[in-house]
Amino acid sequence: MKTRNFLYVLALSFGLLATTSCSNEDNEGETIVPIQGKYELSQIGGIVDGQEVLTDVEQDCDTEKDYLELKLSNVAVRGDYNDNCNKTETTGTYVRSHNDLTLTFGSLSTTSDIMNLTNKELKLKEKVTGVITVYKR
Repeated sequence: MKTRNFLYVLALSFGLLATTSCSNEDNEGETIVPIQGKYELSQIGGIVDGQEVLTDVEQDCDTEKDYLELKLSNVAVRGDYNDNCNKTETTGTYVRSHNDLTLTFGSLSTTSDIMNLTNKELKLKEKVTGVITVYKR
């Protein structure tokens, strides 16, 4: 009887292991990290001779960094600081469709490929110009 129970528990364990290890993890390349958050502008660049080249962004204000904030309500806020550290905020909208992010501020709309989205970084490549922008949380 003990052997029969042991085999039953062993078979059940293998069944559970196979079910959890073979779950559908295919998300078609789409990241599952939420995009909402406030990101500080960090680097900008592009692809040169097949290599990604990024340079640190020089900020106009020594104490504050330009930023992009994506809110849960699909509102996008861009904050720009000038030499005197005065902030100008521009409000627009954003739409995420898989790994594309479309930002609209006024009549200007840009669509970017989300190259990387983690808890610490958002990296975008603008589809028309190829400009890569890196933001840090």
